[in-house]
Amino acid sequence: MKVIGLDIGTRRIGVAASDDLGLTAHGRKTIQRTGFKSDIRRIEEMVFVEGAERIVVGLPKNMDGSLGPVALEALRFAQTLKKRLGLPVDSWDERFSTMMAEKTLLMADVSRRKRKKVIDKLSAVIILQGYLDRLRHGTN
Repeated sequence: MKVIGLDIGTRRIGVAASDDLGLTAHGRKTIQRTGFKSDIRRIEEMVFVEGAERIVVGLPKNMDGSLGPVALEALRFAQTLKKRLGLPVDSWDERFSTMMAEKTLLMADVSRRKRKKVIDKLSAVIILQGYLDRLRHGTN
């Protein structure tokens, strides 16, 4: 089962996709946000091109587990995709995905300029891989 993973930020959306077996996540692209409707359309296109059967959206919870404005926007985005595509759309706690992505890029000695270009895509990979691992191992 092919799955698309999204890291929805206020300026950019990182996109990752699984392999056909749903085992590994791979970065696809970073989309510059231009408006809710156009962002939804661009994700719909990606889902179609990838042949995805499911979507997972990173949910940026606060450290205490509560949902702030950015998390509520991610849920709104997820609900809209679910209605328009008729596919299952799940959320995944992404509290540490950006921090993990940043640390990975720093360890790889990636320049600040290059980090900015790929961090959202790498965050989407981290979100999707966590989700795929949970599906495969049946853990919460």
